[in-house]
Amino acid sequence: MLRWLIAILFLANMLAFVVVRGVFGPAPTAGGREPNHLNRQFHAEWLKVQPVTAAEAADQAIVGGPAPTVPIAASALPQ
Repeated sequence: MLRWLIAILFLANMLAFVVVRGVFGPAPTAGGREPNHLNRQFHAEWLKVQPVTAAEAADQAIVGGPAPTVPIAASALPQ
């Protein structure tokens, strides 16, 4: 019984090797399947640095300072 198991495992290993080598054609992940992929890539040269305005800076927490208070209105829940 162990001989049959070893033979089956050997054949499965050989089949996997043949598939990886591309005997049955290229793998689906070989490329050419996502033509839009290159358009979605990150391009550092397209980034623009903009200064932070005073209004935007008001929302930023100061490191080492107290935690900012959130303007939330609270009311009692009706029962």
